[in-house]
Amino acid sequence: MSLAEEQSVDHGAEAFVRFDKVQKSYDGEILVVKDLNLDIPEGEFLTMLGPSGSGKTTSLLMLAGFEPATHGEIYLGGQSINNVPPNKRGIGMVFQNYALFPHMTVAENLAFPLLVRKMNKADIEAKVQRALEMVELPQMGGRRPAQLSGGQQQRVAVARALVFDPKLILMDEPLGALDKQLREQMQYEIKHIHENLGVTVVYVTHDQAEALTMSDRIAVFEDGIIQQLSTPDDLYERPQNSFVAQFIGENNKLHGKVSKIAKGVASVDLDGGGTVTAAAVNVSAVGERTTLSLRPERVEIEPAKGQTENAITGEILELIYLGDHIRTRMNVAGNTEFIVKVPNSAGNKPLAEGAKVNVGWQSMDCRALDALG
Repeated sequence: MSLAEEQSVDHGAEAFVRFDKVQKSYDGEILVVKDLNLDIPEGEFLTMLGPSGSGKTTSLLMLAGFEPATHGEIYLGGQSINNVPPNKRGIGMVFQNYALFPHMTVAENLAFPLLVRKMNKADIEAKVQRALEMVELPQMGGRRPAQLSGGQQQRVAVARALVFDPKLILMDEPLGALDKQLREQMQYEIKHIHENLGVTVVYVTHDQAEALTMSDRIAVFEDGIIQQLSTPDDLYERPQNSFVAQFIGENNKLHGKVSKIAKGVASVDLDGGGTVTAAAVNVSAVGERTTLSLRPERVEIEPAKGQTENAITGEILELIYLGDHIRTRMNVAGNTEFIVKVPNSAGNKPLAEGAKVNVGWQSMDCRALDALG
């Protein structure tokens, strides 16, 4: 069993949502989702993150009931829901396009799922008003969707998913149509709603910054497989393979060959010259090719002698002023896209394009992973 599979499987009784050996093929030949094993405890905010075609949205659609699983079982609250139609699963859904009824008022949109469940009028009115207050739109019940801003429409869509008190809410790229500032604002609002209600949320996005901001855990998908399932900080600081390292956040990569492994540390002869040491994460033998992963903020320019375990000479190619830091693009060991984030502080020496400088980092901040082409 691979590391990703070990992380994905947790057969404890507390699993609220469970994918058990789930596969999906649309043509009977190519698997879009391959042996998905994933346990989600009640109350968790879990994000399925990955590029287009990685299997994340298909997994969400199978959980919602809009797509059947080709193989395996999906459980909700301990019960298999493979043969339960979508409208009987009791799941709230939020889509990117809002999917609000344009001819209905906001209050009527929110009342619709309650009318379908044949609730009485007094309960419907109370639940609609509570849902509007939850998303801070208490006075908007009489308006139609076209009279609202994009952000307000998305809040209404969230409120409609919450109004019938589901224990599980699925969100499929819900903020993709919003501008950057509004999208960031809505990230925090959805996160706070989740914290206040304790509802279980499964969220799909291709935006890694969004996933890092909102999630309790993130499942990184690629090629129909969960590559890593971790908390946001663990995913960023301790990627388990080169795909995750490159997909999550900004990352410097250096290519080389392992010359020694001892006590969890690999010595690597770089293709561009020089030898460095790194945490031996996804390498196991001397002579093996590896790609080193190193975050820009973990690199120092002109460190004091002996301050860092690794030191190598590089050339400054470009300096970009970004207020709180100077984005420094360098040529290091043949990588001309090697980035160092230099804090913009009075104590730092001025940098110049074309200058040859030493860069350094600690061994444990650098990870020896599987080789990229």
